[in-house]
Amino acid sequence: MNPDTRPVVPRDWSTQPSYVFPMYKSTGLRGPKQALVPMPHALADRNAPVYEFAQMGRYDNDLTMNARVNGEPLGERIIVTGRVLDEDGRPVRNTLVEIWQANAAGRYVHTIDQHDAPLDPNFLGAGRCMTDDQGRYTFKTIKPGAYPWGNHPNAWRPNHIHLSLFGDYFASRLVTQMYFPGDPLLDYDPMFMSLPEHLRGNLVSRFSLDVTQPDYALGYVFDIVLRGPKATRFE
Repeated sequence: MNPDTRPVVPRDWSTQPSYVFPMYKSTGLRGPKQALVPMPHALADRNAPVYEFAQMGRYDNDLTMNARVNGEPLGERIIVTGRVLDEDGRPVRNTLVEIWQANAAGRYVHTIDQHDAPLDPNFLGAGRCMTDDQGRYTFKTIKPGAYPWGNHPNAWRPNHIHLSLFGDYFASRLVTQMYFPGDPLLDYDPMFMSLPEHLRGNLVSRFSLDVTQPDYALGYVFDIVLRGPKATRFE
């Protein structure tokens, strides 16, 4: 079925965290207190913003290369890959995937981030790519470090990577986070714990020896579903 003609599947809110989650303090200030305004159906039917492979730079999806100044970035090299799927399990082709993250020491390249950890002159912490015909994306990067964030006493964010994606139409845009298996900080993180318990696993990547490149980098798989009952949790 043509994506311009198939019906829009409403978002299944039972798969998502509540807008206000007391353990996550800032949601009390920014979570909406009134009913949301429905998006006009005509807008939801429009094709996603136009992006093309030709607009991608050679190293846009390689965060170990795209900001090099005088050497390689510090930290553990990793490869993150996965498929972007719609609510019916079909691949979402030729869609833009963007990521941003802290460096290996747990610091972002941003003026607001004043964490007492070093910046890496060879690591920007941002990249982008387009999905292929199977809906697959791939990034080479550095495993991000944990960092304090002040939500509660001794609060630390788990290692994570932020992702932004567009689907077949504007309304299916998703901004989410990917975590790493076995991270002891997950059980203490309000963002992660705000999701229903049986759905938390869909934010945790899976280690893959098949994706791992010998003598170079460990590999992780993180599939993303944009809408429907199996939708990946959004921010």
